[in-house]
Amino acid sequence: MSSSFNMNRAILWLGGSGGLPTNETTFAKMLQQRGYRTGLIGKWHQGLSCASRNDHCYHPLNHGFDYFFGMPFTLLNECQATKTPEIHRALRIKLWISSVALGLVPLLLLIPRFAGWFKVPWTVVIITALVAFLFFTTWYSSYGFIRRWNCILMRNHEIIQQPMKEEKVTSLILKEALSFIEKYKHGPFLLFVSFLHVHIPLVTKEKFVGRSKYGLYGDNVEEMDWMVGKILDVIDKEYLRNNTLVYFTSDHGGRLESQEGKSQLGGWNGMYKGGKGMGGWEGGIRVPGIFRWPMILPAGGVINDPTSLMDIYPTLSYVAGAILPLDRVIDGKNLMPLLQGRVFQSGHEFLFHYCGIYLHTVRWHQKDCDTVWKAHYVTPKFQPEEGRACYWSGLCPCSGDVNYHDPPLLFDISRDPSEEHLLTPENEGLFDAVIKKMEEAVKEHRRTLMPVPQQFSVFNTIWKPWLQPCCGTFPFCGCDKEDDTLPTGL
Repeated sequence: MSSSFNMNRAILWLGGSGGLPTNETTFAKMLQQRGYRTGLIGKWHQGLSCASRNDHCYHPLNHGFDYFFGMPFTLLNECQATKTPEIHRALRIKLWISSVALGLVPLLLLIPRFAGWFKVPWTVVIITALVAFLFFTTWYSSYGFIRRWNCILMRNHEIIQQPMKEEKVTSLILKEALSFIEKYKHGPFLLFVSFLHVHIPLVTKEKFVGRSKYGLYGDNVEEMDWMVGKILDVIDKEYLRNNTLVYFTSDHGGRLESQEGKSQLGGWNGMYKGGKGMGGWEGGIRVPGIFRWPMILPAGGVINDPTSLMDIYPTLSYVAGAILPLDRVIDGKNLMPLLQGRVFQSGHEFLFHYCGIYLHTVRWHQKDCDTVWKAHYVTPKFQPEEGRACYWSGLCPCSGDVNYHDPPLLFDISRDPSEEHLLTPENEGLFDAVIKKMEEAVKEHRRTLMPVPQQFSVFNTIWKPWLQPCCGTFPFCGCDKEDDTLPTGL
């Protein structure tokens, strides 16, 4: 699932028709086939329906999960009525201006009639008014109700809150996660807790607001830390500690463009350049990876070798004794030998970093040494130039108004993780040899790629009323079936 469009780089509507194809084998499906009870608590954002609002072809329960509770979408500013909208803000401004302009046309046509100059036929006035009304309702029916259409809670196939009550969602997600462990503690289980944290609009319980010296983002991090602690506590309390692999990670670095005044809402990436959605800079792709499995993994170890979130798939396959699909290239590597200290490199000689469908960056870890080279073929144009993000546009584009580099920008990440010291043929004798090796790797990599249906095509990403999930009678959707009574302490 990737996009060739800068505007549609993710699923934008629950009423869209794109999603994770049903012929994909997820790690949840692999473990489900091995007898594991599998649960997803939190956000999904991999699509929902294909042809009708209730077919749920992309639903988690169709991808190997026995139980789902949470958002079938992701958090947006629109999920809070007081926040500034973020989906297609520039486009929406143009649509509003166009709507006002069209709405003025029938009024202007009435001026000659009432001024006595000449009579414009009423048919013309009515048709232009109807065109203006249809134009407005066509776009406003989707953009004007994003909170109600997208920000919902589901339990399995049932909508339980539409729109969701963001002040309750943290406690509900934690309650469901703890309940899942309690219910399936006597057998093998996979619990995937996909936190809504730390993602704008930074939904935070009142008791955590103001606890951090780093503002609302810090408060949100502290709340997530508390939730992780509660989950680990129940694992320990049920004597599951020694036979439960726990893995904590993130899907990308902080989004630097998310700001409110002087507050950094999208997080910060320390010494690493760039952030979320930039293709290849370290600040957008270097994320925490913390493993815990007493008796199996040595405690306190630190691994600096480059790994990938793609490694989750073969690692869980190995742990569960499952068989990976044989009809496709599996890019991830089993991390268990690396985590246990039996080897010192992950097996990733090359890693390829994309922005949408566009290859931006290649990373090469030489097999015979600790050197990690990184070449940027494409980089975003920061706004302003001296900044470290695309502050003016809100998110860096993947193509078009970007920097193309020939020869590519080369860095030695093992010695310069901040990507501050550019290597050139003049100051690096291995420059030409390294670039040639990377170009050969790119050619080999591209031979393994297969064309697939574009899930983020224009048609798939536009809102379709007949696919819109609805609790009640469409378009008057809305309900709250969730029990607000929460366990003590949550």
